[in-house]
Amino acid sequence: MTRAEFLRLMLAGTLLAPVARVAAQPSALGSQPSVYDFWFTRLMYESGDWDVDQRMPSNLLDALIQYTTLRVDPKERVLPLADARMLTQPFCYLAGHKLVEFNPDERRNFERYVRNGGFVLVDDCNHDIDGLFAKSFEREMASIFGADALKKLPKKHPLFDAFFKFDGPPNTAFELNGWGDDIVHEYLKGIEVGGRLGVLYSNKDYGCEWDYDWRNKRFLAEDNTKFAVNIAIYALTA
Repeated sequence: MTRAEFLRLMLAGTLLAPVARVAAQPSALGSQPSVYDFWFTRLMYESGDWDVDQRMPSNLLDALIQYTTLRVDPKERVLPLADARMLTQPFCYLAGHKLVEFNPDERRNFERYVRNGGFVLVDDCNHDIDGLFAKSFEREMASIFGADALKKLPKKHPLFDAFFKFDGPPNTAFELNGWGDDIVHEYLKGIEVGGRLGVLYSNKDYGCEWDYDWRNKRFLAEDNTKFAVNIAIYALTA
């Protein structure tokens, strides 16, 4: 069963029925989820600065509209991690610079979502493996999934050819801009559950790399949001 099939079961009420009924109501998130194949959900969490890189979602969504035939909701959605509606989202994004310390409701939802087939892209805006976000987020993951759950992804991971072909994770301009640890991180990390990648974790600051007006892509020699397409397609199909 793919992640998309799992999501359809949830929305049909087969799994997590109380949550699915809420998500299927038109008023729950502004429109019926069944109208779209993909929508972008940013997760709010109490401890840190979750509202970062505000233009990034529209850029990612524009890339999906350009390169795929997915029915894409063009508007970013925002939900508290503690809200049960996040359990039915096809793709979640969690980012920040500061402390990540989940409260009990946030921790419970994060674990339930990932263990039941969900996908979360987590981006460290400090691009720093020794920074506050990185250390506190990794501590949270160890407490939920175990000390060795976060592992480096091999360059042959299916993520890197889910749509476009990449030889490992593309680098960002922000990795060497004098902030953070001034290191180009040649890897991404992830947590797999049942052979699926449920958490994709980046210290590369893709959020900042893609935080520009989507109309300015025409000035780039190469569209740097192509890797975002890979992430979204992997999230839906793996």
